[in-house]
Amino acid sequence: MKNKYESIFEGIKTQDNKTLLNSIYTQLYIIEGESEGADEEHEVLQMMKTSRKHLQDTPINCVDIFKPLQGAEGEVTAEGLKHKETKKGRKESNGPKVPNLRAVLTKGIAGIGKTVSVQKFILDWAEGKANQDVDFMFVLPFRELNLIKDDQYSLHELLCDFHPELKDLDPEIYDQLKAVFIFDGLDESRIPLDFEQCEKISDITMTSSVGVLMTNLIKGELLPSDLLWITSRPAAANQILPRYINRVTEIQGFNDPQKEEYFRKKISDQDQAKRIISHIKAVRSLHVMCHIPVFCWISATVLQKMIKQHNTKIPKTLTEMYSHFLITQTNTKNEKNEEKDERDPKNLLESNRTILLELAELAFKQLMKGNVMFYEEDLRESGIDVTEASVYSGIFTEIFREEHVLYQRKVYCFVHTELSGVPGCCYVFHCYESKNMEILHWFKPQHSEWSERFHWMSC
Repeated sequence: MKNKYESIFEGIKTQDNKTLLNSIYTQLYIIEGESEGADEEHEVLQMMKTSRKHLQDTPINCVDIFKPLQGAEGEVTAEGLKHKETKKGRKESNGPKVPNLRAVLTKGIAGIGKTVSVQKFILDWAEGKANQDVDFMFVLPFRELNLIKDDQYSLHELLCDFHPELKDLDPEIYDQLKAVFIFDGLDESRIPLDFEQCEKISDITMTSSVGVLMTNLIKGELLPSDLLWITSRPAAANQILPRYINRVTEIQGFNDPQKEEYFRKKISDQDQAKRIISHIKAVRSLHVMCHIPVFCWISATVLQKMIKQHNTKIPKTLTEMYSHFLITQTNTKNEKNEEKDERDPKNLLESNRTILLELAELAFKQLMKGNVMFYEEDLRESGIDVTEASVYSGIFTEIFREEHVLYQRKVYCFVHTELSGVPGCCYVFHCYESKNMEILHWFKPQHSEWSERFHWMSC
């Protein structure tokens, strides 16, 4: 687990982008509870309006996600605390011990740091720095569970598929040891969770569908004394009934000092880092958006490149920043193919028009369906050959990527959900210019909920 989680990849997974997590990790601002935003607004707009309300809240370190907050007299203050450690064969520690919360749901918008928080939680455990009362940590990402959602498994068989080292383990040992199950990316799930009419499974050797196993784990029918951590974007979090969750937390991203800390760690040239920080602080929209770690990464990528090229037209709006990121990555594609390094954005985009529009159409159609992960059947539905998808991921490496996951099957996605909105908006604009009414009819008043998805890009 240490070898797997000690490195972080900002963008595509290549050796050039590999960085030790502990060298760049910047503490995120995590609160107990959640923001109250209007459901019809884009989640980024909600965060802009509500994040300031929580500045006086007690922040939670990600490694303490299962530990209840303590009141002034030391009493446990978290609601819904019912879990007590009752497993057989576990040594009792000396002195009073506050029991952990069993199930924690952590919300956060795209790119805010949910997966990185999970990675830091696991790494600190693997290095012996935190949560040493835990024997196992099982990571089950929804993007991989989607690939086997129609298959039949026992929980032990499912865990062995994700962690082959467990194959010789006696299943009875699960009742004697303490485990944390981490379900990352509920918003990426295509697995039905039926809490009202689900078949009851209480034995880890009983076979059922992945959805039934997941539901029983969350309900506490399976391994009731183990801990569960579920991460999700806010819009998808209501798939879990509140009565099965002991704590809800929300990742607020970076506060102002943490934004500066990120750039100083990310950029080795401190004079350059200072210049970039000054520019970000001078432009309110950029400074506000930098509470999202992935936007900090995009900004660092773009601004470092432009400073190196002595470009004086540094982005001052979100649209300019995203556009320059797209242009930067298109030029990177040209460099890989030993094509001309085209400095004129108009000529550059025109020469790559066909492939950019295909990528934009895929982004738009999948956004309309609410999909953030794509599988081969999704690509075929959009008229894209799997071979073409491999080409996209090979040349637009910081925008679109192909991953080999369970059984080496392929999963496709934009590097971050925020980046799928950029080509998605480009496709809508293209349809407007070419009078493609089949697409534009979604933006009539009766379909206003869809247009809201793209409204934030113009803010």
